[in-house]
Formats: sequence, C-alpha cells, structure tokens
Amino acid sequence: MDNNDNKTDSKTEELETRIVELENFWKHAVADYRNLQKRVEEEKLGWRTFANESLLRSLLPVLDNLQKASTHIKDPGMDLTIKDFKQVLKNEGIEEILSDGEEFDPVVMEAVDVVEGEKNKVIETVLTGYLLQNKLLRPARVKVGGGTNQPADETAKEA
Repeated sequence: MDNNDNKTDSKTEELETRIVELENFWKHAVADYRNLQKRVEEEKLGWRTFANESLLRSLLPVLDNLQKASTHIKDPGMDLTIKDFKQVLKNEGIEEILSDGEEFDPVVMEAVDVVEGEKNKVIETVLTGYLLQNKLLRPARVKVGGGTNQPADETAKEA
C-alpha cells in the first residue's frame, strides 16, 4: 500500500507542478494580450489624431489669408468666419503658438529677421505658428530682438 501511496503522492505533486506551470503560462499570455490591446489602442488614437495633419496644414494658409483680408475689410461676417474657423481647428487639437513678447524658442519658432529690441525676445510675429496635439505643425515666423537700441545703420556709422 505504501508503494501505491508514494506513486499517488508523486503523481499528485507532478500534476500540481504542471498546474502551477500552466497557470503561470496563462497569466503571462493574458498579460501579453492586455499589453497588445493597450498598444493597439494607443496606435489607433495616434492615427486618428494625426491622420488629418496634411489637411489641417493645408488649411492654415486659408486662415492666414482670411486674417489678412480682415485687417483691410472690417466686416462682422468675416470676423465671425475667422472665429468659427479657429474654433474648428481648436476642436481638431490645433493650438496657436503665442510668440509676441516671448523668449525666442528655436524649437517652435523660425527667426526671419533680427531687429532692434530686447535680445532674444520676439518683437513681431510675421506668421502665426501652430501645434497639433503638442506636435509642431508650422513654426511661428518671427522677428527677434538683436539686443541693440540703435538701428543697425547708426551702429555701423559710429564704427
């Protein structure tokens, strides 16, 4: 009888070990699957977010032209259209880069000229820049202060 009990105990231990192995395998498989699901959802979100990037980028010059026209044509309808246009862009995740008076940031700004004014401060925004979900869509084109209070011509005459 002891021999049969030993065989049964041995077989039971063997089966319990196998159960633990299979449970661990199953737990790892489930964890891998959940990680895959999470990664796929993140990728889908990224695709949705940036799928329209090209379209949105091509609409920015249209907004620029409307804003330029509104400086010459004072029309409430034009102002409303620009406001609505900006709201649509905002709803799609586009944010304006606020640059006037800010420290020049080469990551989101492009210096088109160095002018009289406080060194490395944006003196004038020539073209508004935009971010799409915190990713640069178009850099702000700006005039940056060169740190002189005299025009460049007067500085050259003094030398």
